[in-house]
Amino acid sequence: MHKVAVLIAAYNAEKYLAACMDSLLSQTMTDFEAICVDDGSTDTTYQILQQYAGKDDRVRVVRLEENGGQAAARNVALEMSDSEYVCMLDSDDWLSDDALEQACEVLDNEPETDCVLFQVVEVYDDHQRTYPLPDFYSLSGPEAFEKSLTWQIHGLYMVRSELHKRFPYDTTTRAYSDDNTTRLHYLYSGQVRQCSGTYFYRQHTQSVTHGVSVRRFDYLRANESMKRQMEEMHTPARIMKLYERVRWLNLIDTYMFYFQHRKQLAPEEAAYGLNEIRRVWKNVDTRELPWELKAKPGYMPLKPFFSLFRAQEETYFFLRRLVKEK
Repeated sequence: MHKVAVLIAAYNAEKYLAACMDSLLSQTMTDFEAICVDDGSTDTTYQILQQYAGKDDRVRVVRLEENGGQAAARNVALEMSDSEYVCMLDSDDWLSDDALEQACEVLDNEPETDCVLFQVVEVYDDHQRTYPLPDFYSLSGPEAFEKSLTWQIHGLYMVRSELHKRFPYDTTTRAYSDDNTTRLHYLYSGQVRQCSGTYFYRQHTQSVTHGVSVRRFDYLRANESMKRQMEEMHTPARIMKLYERVRWLNLIDTYMFYFQHRKQLAPEEAAYGLNEIRRVWKNVDTRELPWELKAKPGYMPLKPFFSLFRAQEETYFFLRRLVKEK
């Protein structure tokens, strides 16, 4: 049994993979297993991973015939893991040399802690930015969950293996639904802390989360999956109410994406997106929303008339665009 399992899902990652793997093999804490899953790559990703496995027996490589997405690939790695702690590392990111050691030290010394956040540096083409974590010594699980809803705290961390295997990666959608896993880990943690080790997080402006893609509407389905899992686990009503508010705000954000980019989507994609918005508009329990939000222009549910809701959104975002252009 190893101390840490590092889960790496790689798809057509040949450009950045060496930096990722070199950062692992340079760790000051050496008792780890790197479980690398080539997610159906069509470039030399698999060959690069094999080279690293050939020179270091801590590196294990699995090749999937078809691309199934990061969450599914990480779950393959998670099933193979046999370690006390687990963290993930994207194939285009890298760690500071002491990252694993610093996170393990917190988990070893704080038995009531289940998740330890890394410090995060976001790496852009022309600059870097340190993720502004709030100043805290420890958070309860529910406190960390609440802060993760608005990303006051990020989702790059080390977690106890038993908690991760209780909540493997949510594969409801290819993008976004793995965030649900992070939030469940936080919610069901005794405590969440942070360490001084650094995760370097490469930012790609053309990724699904940053670019214009029909997959942006998957965010709504990912939110539904999160709510369903919380209901199945009888999550306290106060937290359920909080999450319904987040679902509503995400719906408004998704309409803004639709308003801004529908002409860049194929007609059938735009129609699909609007249908998704309407479907979720119907199933959000707007009775759980605070009155000041329901009375706010641009955010009023206006049920049961979707045509009125849509007219409100079109007017709201049109006026916002006019103000921005002035």
